[in-house]
Amino acid sequence: MAPLVTVEDLRVDFDTPTGQVAAVRGISFTVERGECVAVVGESGSGKSVTARTLVGLAGPGARVRAARLDLAGEDVRTHRPRDWRRVRGRLAGLVLQDALVSLDPLRTVGAEVGEVLTTHGIVGRRERAGRVAHLLDLVHLPEPQRRARQYPHQLSGGLRQRALIASAIAGEPALLIADEPTTALDVTVQAQILRLLAERRAAGVSLLLISHDLAVVAQVADRVLVMRDGRIVEHGPTDRLLRAPEHPYTRQLLAAVPSASSRGRRLAATTVGARAALPACGEVRRDDRVLEARGLTKRYGEHTVVRDVSFSVARGETLGLVGESGSGKSTVARIVAGLLDPDAGTVTFEGAPWSAVRERARRPTRRRLQLISQDPLSSFDPRYTVGKVVGENLDPDVDRRDRRDHVVDLLRRVGLGPDLLDRHPRRLSGGQRQRVAIARAIAPRPSLIICDEPVSALDVSVQAQVLDLLAELRAADGTALLFISHDLGVVHHLSDRVLVMHDGTVVEQGPVGDVFTYPRHDYTRSLLDALPTLVAAGRPQEERP
Repeated sequence: MAPLVTVEDLRVDFDTPTGQVAAVRGISFTVERGECVAVVGESGSGKSVTARTLVGLAGPGARVRAARLDLAGEDVRTHRPRDWRRVRGRLAGLVLQDALVSLDPLRTVGAEVGEVLTTHGIVGRRERAGRVAHLLDLVHLPEPQRRARQYPHQLSGGLRQRALIASAIAGEPALLIADEPTTALDVTVQAQILRLLAERRAAGVSLLLISHDLAVVAQVADRVLVMRDGRIVEHGPTDRLLRAPEHPYTRQLLAAVPSASSRGRRLAATTVGARAALPACGEVRRDDRVLEARGLTKRYGEHTVVRDVSFSVARGETLGLVGESGSGKSTVARIVAGLLDPDAGTVTFEGAPWSAVRERARRPTRRRLQLISQDPLSSFDPRYTVGKVVGENLDPDVDRRDRRDHVVDLLRRVGLGPDLLDRHPRRLSGGQRQRVAIARAIAPRPSLIICDEPVSALDVSVQAQVLDLLAELRAADGTALLFISHDLGVVHHLSDRVLVMHDGTVVEQGPVGDVFTYPRHDYTRSLLDALPTLVAAGRPQEERP
Protein backbone atom coordinates (compact mmCIF):
# COMPACT_ATOMS: atom_id res chain seq x y z
CA MET A 1 0.00 0.00 0.00
CA ALA A 2 1.07 3.58 -0.59
CA PRO A 3 2.31 5.49 2.49
CA LEU A 4 -0.34 7.40 4.41
CA VAL A 5 1.82 10.54 4.30
CA THR A 6 4.27 11.42 1.54
CA VAL A 7 6.31 14.61 1.73
CA GLU A 8 8.87 15.56 -0.91
CA ASP A 9 11.02 18.71 -0.85
CA LEU A 10 8.80 20.58 1.61
CA ARG A 11 9.77 24.22 2.11
CA VAL A 12 8.05 26.67 4.44
CA ASP A 13 9.03 30.35 4.56
CA PHE A 14 7.58 33.14 6.67
CA ASP A 15 7.31 36.79 5.72
CA THR A 16 8.45 38.98 8.62
CA PRO A 17 9.01 42.75 8.95
CA THR A 18 12.75 42.13 8.61
CA GLY A 19 12.52 39.80 5.61
CA GLN A 20 11.77 36.20 4.75
CA VAL A 21 12.66 33.44 7.23
CA ALA A 22 13.11 29.85 6.07
CA ALA A 23 11.59 27.53 8.70
CA VAL A 24 11.64 24.27 6.69
CA ARG A 25 14.26 23.81 3.98
CA GLY A 26 13.48 21.01 1.58
CA ILE A 27 12.68 17.95 3.69
CA SER A 28 11.26 14.63 2.48
CA PHE A 29 9.77 11.74 4.45
CA THR A 30 6.92 9.24 4.58
CA VAL A 31 4.66 7.82 7.28
CA GLU A 32 3.41 4.31 6.59
CA ARG A 33 -0.01 3.08 7.66
CA GLY A 34 0.07 1.95 11.28
CA GLU A 35 3.56 3.37 11.79
CA CYS A 36 4.85 5.86 14.39
CA VAL A 37 7.42 8.34 13.11
CA ALA A 38 9.02 10.76 15.57
CA VAL A 39 10.51 14.13 14.69
CA VAL A 40 13.09 15.43 17.17
CA GLY A 41 15.33 18.47 17.37
CA GLU A 42 15.83 21.77 19.15
CA SER A 43 13.29 24.57 19.38
CA GLY A 44 13.28 26.39 16.06
CA SER A 45 14.41 23.33 14.09
CA GLY A 46 11.14 23.25 12.12
CA LYS A 47 9.45 20.29 13.85
CA SER A 48 6.16 21.96 14.73
CA VAL A 49 5.95 23.91 11.48
CA THR A 50 6.29 20.63 9.59
CA ALA A 51 3.55 19.00 11.64
CA ARG A 52 1.13 21.91 11.34
CA THR A 53 1.71 22.20 7.60
CA LEU A 54 0.27 18.69 7.19
CA VAL A 55 -3.09 19.97 8.47
CA GLY A 56 -3.02 23.42 6.84
CA LEU A 57 -2.01 25.31 9.99
CA ALA A 58 1.47 26.50 9.08
CA GLY A 59 0.53 29.96 10.35
CA PRO A 60 -0.02 33.52 9.11
CA GLY A 61 2.51 34.74 6.58
CA ALA A 62 3.57 31.20 5.71
CA ARG A 63 4.55 30.30 2.15
CA VAL A 64 4.36 26.52 1.62
CA ARG A 65 5.94 24.78 -1.35
CA ALA A 66 6.48 21.08 -2.00
CA ALA A 67 7.19 18.75 -4.90
CA ARG A 68 4.68 16.40 -3.27
CA LEU A 69 2.43 16.68 -0.25
CA ASP A 70 0.00 13.75 -0.05
CA LEU A 71 -2.25 12.75 2.83
CA ALA A 72 -4.14 9.45 2.50
CA GLY A 73 -3.69 9.58 -1.26
CA GLU A 74 -4.95 13.17 -1.50
CA ASP A 75 -2.79 15.97 -2.88
CA VAL A 76 -3.23 18.80 -0.35
CA ARG A 77 -0.88 21.37 -1.88
CA THR A 78 -3.71 23.45 -3.36
CA HIS A 79 -6.23 23.00 -0.55
CA ARG A 80 -8.35 25.97 0.43
CA PRO A 81 -9.64 26.63 3.99
CA ARG A 82 -12.84 24.69 3.25
CA ASP A 83 -10.80 21.69 2.08
CA TRP A 84 -8.58 21.83 5.15
CA ARG A 85 -11.61 21.82 7.46
CA ARG A 86 -12.61 18.52 5.88
CA VAL A 87 -9.09 17.11 6.38
CA ARG A 88 -8.71 18.20 10.00
CA GLY A 89 -10.41 15.82 12.37
CA ARG A 90 -11.45 13.36 9.66
CA LEU A 91 -8.19 12.45 7.92
CA ALA A 92 -5.77 13.86 10.48
CA GLY A 93 -6.17 14.71 14.16
CA LEU A 94 -3.89 17.19 15.94
CA VAL A 95 -2.89 16.97 19.62
CA LEU A 96 -1.05 20.08 20.83
CA GLN A 97 1.22 20.50 23.84
CA ASP A 98 -0.84 22.92 25.92
CA ALA A 99 -4.34 21.54 26.27
CA LEU A 100 -5.52 24.48 28.39
CA VAL A 101 -4.81 26.85 25.49
CA SER A 102 -6.01 24.42 22.81
CA LEU A 103 -9.39 23.72 24.41
CA ASP A 104 -12.01 26.48 24.29
CA PRO A 105 -12.31 27.82 27.87
CA LEU A 106 -15.94 28.85 27.22
CA ARG A 107 -17.12 25.39 26.19
CA THR A 108 -17.48 22.19 28.13
CA VAL A 109 -15.27 19.23 27.33
CA GLY A 110 -18.30 17.44 25.91
CA ALA A 111 -19.07 20.32 23.54
CA GLU A 112 -15.44 20.41 22.40
CA VAL A 113 -15.34 16.71 21.56
CA GLY A 114 -18.89 16.76 20.18
CA GLU A 115 -18.05 19.51 17.67
CA VAL A 116 -15.91 17.10 15.66
CA LEU A 117 -18.76 14.58 15.56
CA THR A 118 -21.20 17.23 14.36
CA THR A 119 -18.88 18.92 11.85
CA HIS A 120 -18.14 15.67 10.06
CA GLY A 121 -21.65 14.21 10.42
CA ILE A 122 -20.43 11.15 12.26
CA VAL A 123 -23.44 10.81 14.58
CA GLY A 124 -26.79 12.52 15.00
CA ARG A 125 -27.75 14.85 17.83
CA ARG A 126 -29.38 12.08 19.87
CA GLU A 127 -26.36 9.81 19.72
CA ARG A 128 -23.79 12.53 20.31
CA ALA A 129 -23.73 12.51 24.14
CA GLY A 130 -23.27 8.75 24.23
CA ARG A 131 -20.52 8.89 21.64
CA VAL A 132 -18.71 11.67 23.55
CA ALA A 133 -18.85 9.61 26.76
CA HIS A 134 -17.49 6.62 24.85
CA LEU A 135 -14.57 8.66 23.49
CA LEU A 136 -13.73 10.05 26.93
CA ASP A 137 -13.83 6.53 28.33
CA LEU A 138 -11.60 5.39 25.47
CA VAL A 139 -8.88 7.79 26.63
CA HIS A 140 -9.38 6.65 30.25
CA LEU A 141 -10.96 9.86 31.52
CA PRO A 142 -12.62 8.87 34.82
CA GLU A 143 -16.37 9.51 35.18
CA PRO A 144 -16.76 10.44 31.49
CA GLN A 145 -20.37 11.69 31.76
CA ARG A 146 -19.46 14.09 34.58
CA ARG A 147 -16.24 15.20 32.89
CA ALA A 148 -18.15 15.97 29.71
CA ARG A 149 -20.11 18.63 31.63
CA GLN A 150 -16.96 20.27 33.02
CA TYR A 151 -14.88 23.10 31.57
CA PRO A 152 -11.15 22.74 30.78
CA HIS A 153 -10.04 24.81 33.79
CA GLN A 154 -11.78 22.31 36.07
CA LEU A 155 -9.49 19.49 34.93
CA SER A 156 -5.86 18.76 35.76
CA GLY A 157 -3.19 18.99 33.07
CA GLY A 158 -3.25 15.25 32.48
CA LEU A 159 -7.05 15.11 32.21
CA ARG A 160 -7.07 18.06 29.80
CA GLN A 161 -4.48 16.35 27.62
CA ARG A 162 -6.61 13.20 27.52
CA ALA A 163 -9.68 15.26 26.59
CA LEU A 164 -7.68 16.82 23.76
CA ILE A 165 -6.74 13.35 22.49
CA ALA A 166 -10.42 12.35 22.64
CA SER A 167 -11.26 15.36 20.47
CA ALA A 168 -8.46 14.48 18.04
CA ILE A 169 -9.62 10.87 17.57
CA ALA A 170 -13.36 11.64 17.51
CA GLY A 171 -13.39 11.71 13.69
CA GLU A 172 -11.53 8.38 13.55
CA PRO A 173 -8.62 9.89 11.58
CA ALA A 174 -6.05 7.69 9.90
CA LEU A 175 -3.27 9.98 11.13
CA LEU A 176 -2.73 11.40 14.61
CA ILE A 177 -0.21 14.25 14.88
CA ALA A 178 0.98 14.73 18.47
CA ASP A 179 3.03 17.91 18.97
CA GLU A 180 4.89 17.69 22.32
CA PRO A 181 1.92 15.91 23.96
CA THR A 182 3.76 15.00 27.19
CA THR A 183 5.89 18.09 27.85
CA ALA A 184 5.39 19.47 31.39
CA LEU A 185 3.43 16.38 32.51
CA ASP A 186 4.67 14.34 35.46
CA VAL A 187 6.04 10.87 34.79
CA THR A 188 2.91 8.93 35.74
CA VAL A 189 0.57 11.07 33.62
CA GLN A 190 3.15 11.00 30.83
CA ALA A 191 3.12 7.20 30.97
CA GLN A 192 -0.69 7.24 30.67
CA ILE A 193 -0.56 9.50 27.60
CA LEU A 194 2.09 7.30 25.98
CA ARG A 195 -0.10 4.24 26.58
CA LEU A 196 -3.01 6.06 24.93
CA LEU A 197 -0.92 6.83 21.87
CA ALA A 198 0.26 3.21 21.74
CA GLU A 199 -3.37 2.06 21.91
CA ARG A 200 -4.27 4.32 18.97
CA ARG A 201 -1.41 2.86 16.99
CA ALA A 202 -2.50 -0.68 17.88
CA ALA A 203 -5.93 0.24 16.50
CA GLY A 204 -4.32 1.00 13.13
CA VAL A 205 -3.79 4.75 13.45
CA SER A 206 -0.54 6.23 12.14
CA LEU A 207 1.32 8.57 14.50
CA LEU A 208 3.56 11.54 13.81
CA LEU A 209 5.12 12.40 17.16
CA ILE A 210 6.89 15.73 17.63
CA SER A 211 9.05 15.76 20.75
CA HIS A 212 12.31 16.99 22.25
CA ASP A 213 12.18 14.16 24.83
CA LEU A 214 14.28 11.34 23.38
CA ALA A 215 13.24 8.92 26.13
CA VAL A 216 9.59 9.41 25.17
CA VAL A 217 10.47 8.82 21.53
CA ALA A 218 12.23 5.58 22.46
CA GLN A 219 9.02 4.18 23.92
CA VAL A 220 6.68 4.57 20.95
CA ALA A 221 8.46 5.39 17.67
CA ASP A 222 9.40 3.01 14.85
CA ARG A 223 11.54 5.57 13.04
CA VAL A 224 13.09 8.91 14.00
CA LEU A 225 13.76 12.03 11.92
CA VAL A 226 16.31 14.41 13.44
CA MET A 227 15.79 18.03 12.37
CA ARG A 228 18.13 20.98 12.67
CA ASP A 229 17.74 24.42 11.11
CA GLY A 230 14.83 23.28 8.98
CA ARG A 231 16.58 20.22 7.56
CA ILE A 232 16.58 16.50 8.32
CA VAL A 233 20.17 15.68 9.29
CA GLU A 234 19.63 12.01 10.17
CA HIS A 235 16.87 9.45 10.05
CA GLY A 236 16.50 5.76 10.69
CA PRO A 237 14.98 3.03 12.89
CA THR A 238 14.63 4.13 16.50
CA ASP A 239 16.78 1.38 17.98
CA ARG A 240 19.68 2.00 15.62
CA LEU A 241 19.54 5.78 15.76
CA LEU A 242 19.44 5.97 19.56
CA ARG A 243 22.10 3.31 20.10
CA ALA A 244 24.50 4.25 17.29
CA PRO A 245 23.80 7.76 15.96
CA GLU A 246 25.89 8.79 12.97
CA HIS A 247 25.44 12.56 12.77
CA PRO A 248 27.35 14.75 15.28
CA TYR A 249 24.17 16.72 16.06
CA THR A 250 22.27 13.55 16.98
CA ARG A 251 25.14 12.50 19.23
CA GLN A 252 25.07 15.96 20.80
CA LEU A 253 21.35 15.63 21.57
CA LEU A 254 21.85 12.22 23.17
CA ALA A 255 24.82 13.45 25.21
CA ALA A 256 22.65 16.27 26.60
CA VAL A 257 20.09 13.92 28.20
CA PRO A 258 20.50 14.14 32.00
CA SER A 259 20.67 10.97 34.08
CA ALA A 260 22.46 9.37 37.02
CA SER A 261 25.48 8.61 34.80
CA SER A 262 25.86 12.29 33.83
CA ARG A 263 26.29 13.53 37.42
CA GLY A 264 29.34 15.74 37.82
CA ARG A 265 29.75 16.19 34.07
CA ARG A 266 28.69 18.97 31.72
CA LEU A 267 25.70 18.14 29.55
CA ALA A 268 26.43 20.82 26.94
CA ALA A 269 29.74 19.33 25.80
CA THR A 270 31.86 21.51 23.54
CA THR A 271 33.36 18.38 22.00
CA VAL A 272 30.77 15.75 21.14
CA GLY A 273 31.30 12.59 23.14
CA ALA A 274 33.65 14.24 25.65
CA ARG A 275 31.74 15.82 28.49
CA ALA A 276 33.93 18.12 30.55
CA ALA A 277 33.76 17.90 34.32
CA LEU A 278 31.76 20.58 36.10
CA PRO A 279 33.70 22.77 38.54
CA ALA A 280 33.88 21.11 41.92
CA CYS A 281 31.65 22.44 44.64
CA GLY A 282 32.98 22.87 48.15
CA GLU A 283 31.92 20.27 50.67
CA VAL A 284 28.31 20.76 51.69
CA ARG A 285 28.09 21.14 55.45
CA ARG A 286 24.64 20.19 56.64
CA ASP A 287 24.99 22.51 59.66
CA ASP A 288 25.45 25.55 57.34
CA ARG A 289 21.75 25.87 56.59
CA VAL A 290 20.41 28.53 54.26
CA LEU A 291 16.80 27.46 54.66
CA GLU A 292 14.90 25.42 57.22
CA ALA A 293 11.22 24.47 57.01
CA ARG A 294 9.46 22.83 59.94
CA GLY A 295 6.00 21.27 60.00
CA LEU A 296 4.59 23.17 56.99
CA THR A 297 0.85 22.69 56.59
CA LYS A 298 -1.53 24.38 54.18
CA ARG A 299 -5.29 23.90 53.90
CA TYR A 300 -7.92 25.16 51.49
CA GLY A 301 -11.23 24.66 53.21
CA GLU A 302 -11.41 21.05 54.30
CA HIS A 303 -8.71 19.99 51.84
CA THR A 304 -5.16 19.78 53.17
CA VAL A 305 -2.70 20.23 50.28
CA VAL A 306 0.50 20.20 52.37
CA ARG A 307 0.75 18.26 55.62
CA ASP A 308 3.60 18.50 58.17
CA VAL A 309 6.44 18.94 55.66
CA SER A 310 9.93 19.53 57.10
CA PHE A 311 13.30 19.87 55.38
CA SER A 312 16.42 22.03 55.23
CA VAL A 313 18.78 23.20 52.47
CA ALA A 314 22.47 23.82 53.15
CA ARG A 315 24.67 26.38 51.43
CA GLY A 316 25.82 25.01 48.07
CA GLU A 317 23.38 22.10 48.23
CA THR A 318 20.73 21.09 45.68
CA LEU A 319 17.60 19.54 47.19
CA GLY A 320 15.27 17.89 44.67
CA LEU A 321 11.53 17.83 45.27
CA VAL A 322 9.55 15.35 43.16
CA GLY A 323 6.02 14.01 42.95
CA GLU A 324 2.95 13.98 40.71
CA SER A 325 0.90 17.03 39.81
CA GLY A 326 -1.21 17.88 42.86
CA SER A 327 1.27 16.38 45.31
CA GLY A 328 1.90 19.78 46.94
CA LYS A 329 5.33 20.59 45.45
CA SER A 330 4.46 24.04 44.08
CA THR A 331 2.53 24.95 47.23
CA VAL A 332 5.66 24.22 49.27
CA ALA A 333 7.65 26.39 46.86
CA ARG A 334 5.25 29.32 47.27
CA ILE A 335 5.37 29.03 51.07
CA VAL A 336 9.17 28.97 51.06
CA ALA A 337 9.25 31.96 48.70
CA GLY A 338 7.04 33.93 51.10
CA LEU A 339 4.21 34.18 48.56
CA LEU A 340 1.86 32.05 50.61
CA ASP A 341 1.38 31.85 54.37
CA PRO A 342 1.34 28.38 55.95
CA ASP A 343 -1.52 27.46 58.27
CA ALA A 344 1.03 25.77 60.52
CA GLY A 345 4.79 25.48 60.63
CA THR A 346 7.64 27.93 60.08
CA VAL A 347 10.29 28.83 57.50
CA THR A 348 13.69 30.24 58.52
CA PHE A 349 15.95 31.85 55.91
CA GLU A 350 19.62 32.59 56.62
CA GLY A 351 18.96 32.11 60.32
CA ALA A 352 16.12 34.66 60.56
CA PRO A 353 12.32 34.14 60.65
CA TRP A 354 10.86 34.23 57.14
CA SER A 355 7.30 32.92 57.13
CA ALA A 356 6.11 34.46 60.39
CA VAL A 357 6.94 38.07 59.52
CA ARG A 358 5.47 40.79 57.32
CA GLU A 359 6.84 41.42 53.84
CA ARG A 360 8.34 44.69 55.06
CA ALA A 361 10.63 42.71 57.36
CA ARG A 362 11.59 40.32 54.54
CA ARG A 363 12.33 43.09 52.04
CA PRO A 364 16.01 43.71 52.98
CA THR A 365 16.90 40.07 52.24
CA ARG A 366 14.25 39.38 49.58
CA ARG A 367 16.79 39.65 46.76
CA ARG A 368 18.82 36.81 48.29
CA LEU A 369 15.97 34.37 47.73
CA GLN A 370 14.80 34.07 44.13
CA LEU A 371 12.06 32.05 42.42
CA ILE A 372 12.09 30.65 38.91
CA SER A 373 8.40 30.09 38.21
CA GLN A 374 6.91 27.24 36.20
CA ASP A 375 4.91 29.79 34.18
CA PRO A 376 7.36 32.65 33.56
CA LEU A 377 5.05 34.77 31.40
CA SER A 378 2.63 35.31 34.27
CA SER A 379 5.51 36.49 36.48
CA PHE A 380 6.63 39.22 34.04
CA ASP A 381 5.21 42.73 33.81
CA PRO A 382 3.69 42.62 30.28
CA ARG A 383 4.73 46.25 29.74
CA TYR A 384 8.41 45.48 30.28
CA THR A 385 10.94 44.52 27.64
CA VAL A 386 13.34 41.64 28.22
CA GLY A 387 16.05 44.13 29.11
CA LYS A 388 13.90 45.72 31.78
CA VAL A 389 12.62 42.39 33.14
CA VAL A 390 16.17 41.22 33.79
CA GLY A 391 17.62 44.63 34.63
CA GLU A 392 15.17 45.37 37.44
CA ASN A 393 16.74 42.56 39.48
CA LEU A 394 20.32 43.83 39.22
CA ASP A 395 22.02 45.21 42.29
CA PRO A 396 20.97 48.87 42.70
CA ASP A 397 24.66 49.79 43.09
CA VAL A 398 25.42 48.76 39.48
CA ASP A 399 26.19 51.93 37.53
CA ARG A 400 23.41 52.91 35.12
CA ARG A 401 25.91 53.05 32.24
CA ASP A 402 26.96 49.43 32.89
CA ARG A 403 23.51 47.93 33.36
CA ARG A 404 22.99 47.06 29.70
CA ASP A 405 26.30 45.18 29.58
CA HIS A 406 25.36 43.26 32.73
CA VAL A 407 21.98 42.29 31.24
CA VAL A 408 23.58 41.20 27.96
CA ASP A 409 26.03 39.02 29.92
CA LEU A 410 23.19 37.43 31.91
CA LEU A 411 21.27 36.66 28.72
CA ARG A 412 24.38 35.16 27.17
CA ARG A 413 24.85 32.88 30.18
CA VAL A 414 21.41 31.36 29.59
CA GLY A 415 21.91 31.01 25.84
CA LEU A 416 20.14 34.17 24.60
CA GLY A 417 21.47 36.98 22.43
CA PRO A 418 21.34 40.77 22.82
CA ASP A 419 18.80 40.97 19.98
CA LEU A 420 16.10 40.09 22.51
CA LEU A 421 16.74 43.07 24.77
CA ASP A 422 13.99 45.25 23.30
CA ARG A 423 11.42 42.51 22.78
CA HIS A 424 8.42 41.97 25.03
CA PRO A 425 8.13 38.50 26.63
CA ARG A 426 4.86 37.74 24.85
CA ARG A 427 6.82 37.75 21.57
CA LEU A 428 9.19 35.02 22.78
CA SER A 429 8.85 31.26 22.61
CA GLY A 430 8.15 29.31 25.79
CA GLY A 431 11.78 28.22 26.02
CA GLN A 432 13.05 31.77 25.55
CA ARG A 433 10.74 33.07 28.28
CA GLN A 434 11.98 30.41 30.66
CA ARG A 435 15.59 31.42 30.04
CA VAL A 436 14.73 35.09 30.64
CA ALA A 437 13.19 34.05 33.97
CA ILE A 438 16.40 32.25 34.91
CA ALA A 439 18.54 35.24 33.90
CA ARG A 440 16.41 37.48 36.11
CA ALA A 441 16.70 35.07 39.05
CA ILE A 442 20.49 34.84 38.95
CA ALA A 443 21.01 38.61 38.47
CA PRO A 444 21.35 39.49 42.20
CA ARG A 445 23.60 36.44 42.96
CA PRO A 446 21.14 34.96 45.49
CA SER A 447 22.01 32.49 48.22
CA LEU A 448 18.94 30.35 47.41
CA ILE A 449 17.03 29.83 44.18
CA ILE A 450 13.68 28.04 44.21
CA CYS A 451 13.43 26.35 40.83
CA ASP A 452 9.83 25.32 40.10
CA GLU A 453 9.97 23.22 36.91
CA PRO A 454 12.62 25.55 35.43
CA VAL A 455 13.52 23.41 32.39
CA SER A 456 10.20 21.71 31.57
CA ALA A 457 9.65 23.89 28.46
CA LEU A 458 13.21 23.60 27.12
CA ASP A 459 14.61 21.26 24.50
CA VAL A 460 17.44 18.97 25.57
CA SER A 461 20.32 21.11 24.29
CA VAL A 462 19.08 24.34 25.89
CA GLN A 463 18.12 22.38 29.02
CA ALA A 464 21.72 21.14 29.13
CA GLN A 465 23.04 24.72 29.04
CA VAL A 466 20.73 25.79 31.85
CA LEU A 467 21.52 22.78 34.08
CA ASP A 468 25.24 23.37 33.55
CA LEU A 469 24.71 27.02 34.47
CA LEU A 470 22.86 26.16 37.69
CA ALA A 471 25.64 23.73 38.64
CA GLU A 472 28.27 26.41 37.95
CA LEU A 473 26.42 28.94 40.12
CA ARG A 474 26.29 26.45 42.93
CA ALA A 475 30.03 25.75 42.65
CA ALA A 476 31.18 29.35 42.15
CA ASP A 477 28.89 31.20 44.55
CA GLY A 478 27.72 28.51 46.95
CA THR A 479 24.16 29.10 45.72
CA ALA A 480 21.68 26.61 47.18
CA LEU A 481 18.89 25.22 45.00
CA LEU A 482 15.46 23.91 45.89
CA PHE A 483 14.82 22.11 42.61
CA ILE A 484 11.24 21.05 41.88
CA SER A 485 10.72 18.88 38.82
CA HIS A 486 8.67 16.03 37.39
CA ASP A 487 11.72 14.91 35.38
CA LEU A 488 13.48 12.34 37.55
CA GLY A 489 16.47 12.20 35.19
CA VAL A 490 17.08 15.92 35.69
CA VAL A 491 16.72 15.57 39.47
CA HIS A 492 19.11 12.60 39.57
CA HIS A 493 21.69 14.53 37.52
CA LEU A 494 21.59 17.73 39.57
CA SER A 495 20.47 16.98 43.14
CA ASP A 496 22.37 15.92 46.26
CA ARG A 497 19.27 14.89 48.20
CA VAL A 498 15.68 14.32 47.19
CA LEU A 499 12.25 14.56 48.85
CA VAL A 500 9.38 12.55 47.37
CA MET A 501 5.90 14.04 47.96
CA HIS A 502 2.56 12.31 47.62
CA ASP A 503 -0.84 13.73 48.59
CA GLY A 504 0.79 16.63 50.44
CA THR A 505 3.20 14.61 52.56
CA VAL A 506 6.85 13.60 52.28
CA VAL A 507 6.83 9.82 51.86
CA GLU A 508 10.58 9.33 51.32
CA GLN A 509 13.77 11.37 51.47
CA GLY A 510 17.51 10.87 51.44
CA PRO A 511 20.59 11.04 49.19
CA VAL A 512 19.39 11.02 45.59
CA GLY A 513 21.42 7.96 44.64
CA ASP A 514 20.03 5.92 47.54
CA VAL A 515 16.40 6.93 46.98
CA PHE A 516 16.43 6.36 43.21
CA THR A 517 18.48 3.14 43.36
CA TYR A 518 16.89 1.54 46.42
CA PRO A 519 13.45 3.14 46.85
CA ARG A 520 11.65 2.07 50.00
CA HIS A 521 8.18 3.49 49.45
CA ASP A 522 5.75 1.98 46.94
CA TYR A 523 4.95 5.42 45.55
CA THR A 524 8.60 6.16 44.82
CA ARG A 525 8.87 2.82 43.04
CA SER A 526 5.79 3.66 40.95
CA LEU A 527 7.36 6.96 39.85
CA LEU A 528 10.59 5.24 38.85
CA ASP A 529 8.72 2.47 37.02
CA ALA A 530 6.88 5.11 34.95
CA LEU A 531 10.10 6.84 33.91
CA PRO A 532 10.83 6.32 30.19
CA THR A 533 14.38 5.43 29.23
CA LEU A 534 16.48 5.86 26.11
CA VAL A 535 16.46 2.09 25.54
CA ALA A 536 13.71 1.55 22.98
CA ALA A 537 10.89 -0.51 24.42
CA GLY A 538 9.42 -3.69 22.97
CA ARG A 539 10.75 -6.09 20.40
CA PRO A 540 13.61 -5.38 18.01
CA GLN A 541 12.64 -3.08 15.17
CA GLU A 542 12.59 -5.75 12.48
CA GLU A 543 10.09 -7.85 14.46
CA ARG A 544 7.54 -5.10 14.98
CA PRO A 545 4.30 -5.41 13.04
